Amino acid sequence: MSLNDTPRSSRLHIAFFGRRNAGKSSIINAITKQDIAVVSPVKGTTTDPVYKAMELLPLGPVVFIDTAGLDDEGELGELRKKKTLEVLNHTDVAMIVVDASCGVTALEQQLAADIRSKGIPVLGILNKCDLVADLSGSGPERQAAEVQRAEEELGLKVMPVSALEERGFKELKKALTAAVPEEEDKFRIVGDIVSPGDLVVLVTPIDKAAPKGRLILPQQQTIRDILESDAIAVVTKEHELRETLESLGRKPRLVITDSQVFLKAAADTPKDVALTSFSILFARNKGDLAELVRGARAIGRLQSGDKVLIAEACTHHQQPDDIGKVKIPRWIRQASGKEIQFDFANGMKFPDNVTDYALIVHCGGCMLSRRQMQWRIEQARAAGVPIVNYGVAIAYVQGILERAVAPFPLARLAWEEAGQQPQPL
Repeated sequence: MSLNDTPRSSRLHIAFFGRRNAGKSSIINAITKQDIAVVSPVKGTTTDPVYKAMELLPLGPVVFIDTAGLDDEGELGELRKKKTLEVLNHTDVAMIVVDASCGVTALEQQLAADIRSKGIPVLGILNKCDLVADLSGSGPERQAAEVQRAEEELGLKVMPVSALEERGFKELKKALTAAVPEEEDKFRIVGDIVSPGDLVVLVTPIDKAAPKGRLILPQQQTIRDILESDAIAVVTKEHELRETLESLGRKPRLVITDSQVFLKAAADTPKDVALTSFSILFARNKGDLAELVRGARAIGRLQSGDKVLIAEACTHHQQPDDIGKVKIPRWIRQASGKEIQFDFANGMKFPDNVTDYALIVHCGGCMLSRRQMQWRIEQARAAGVPIVNYGVAIAYVQGILERAVAPFPLARLAWEEAGQQPQPL
């Protein structure tokens, strides 16, 4: 997979915020040296968030997000501002663009405070510095003073640029690179629990929903993480797992299975070999596995008439025995013995009536970034609704959740503290 083929969920999301006509679109074009964003002297040219995936050295694959101005007006303007602020929920680095000829206002100050409260790295950009120099006649001294004032008013580092004259962008790129948080080992998919030379067996049924000739994204990314850890990846289908394990000559460190064949993989994997699923790995990698494990308890508390939301972050062609639409509802009904009502939602937002649900069952989130998945978990937590993902829910209803989270101490502790055993079918 090339950098240009890197899925959006694996790219660094860099978003630009500010007032209308502050120069957000011009700055993106200057950084990328491409006409990515439409530029016009007319205020409000950008009406909806615009996403552009590209490669930016030395950061690698990124997504630039151009947003509508936060000073937009009218009923339609309020809707645009709402969409702009929603971008913060999947932003890894935020850039606040200030028009140097206007200076910092209360709008930018409040925006900076909101971004910091979310723990998002943020950098200020003082654009149109060429206008400041022309007006003052004092050149660099006036620019330095304006930058210092902006830093004091925003409470963050500010970089001066001129999109018109394409000045200051080398320094801006360096500051942007420095603002990006370094990846931590705890965010690895599996690389932090395997050692060089370990055998890892991956059970990968041929998914009918995957493009012909390809593995699905979680399988690809897990294999890559194993190889980067200098471990050995062995890939097999569910019906060949027992034969594969017998032919290895030594025990694998871990067996990772597709959740849909959890029961068969558990039956064919010796009890002294660690077993988990791709979905559980991604729950830990992108979200909060302990919270999702606690959410599984709600399955055992469901009552007839309760509503359960099945939430998927992306749309895909529905199969006759679709995991989200068909299998999970069937398994939950069987496990609970209750008449449960299931609703379905696709996309980046939960329904407005999320508090009506007794449980949210979320997909694995392979198309979401880490920040996006954490935001969705936080939405559920704030609404007081338990949330669980596909892999954890399947392990629970099939009676093997305790084994599936055994390799992960925090998740195992969350399960033990719950004091409730899995309820098998």
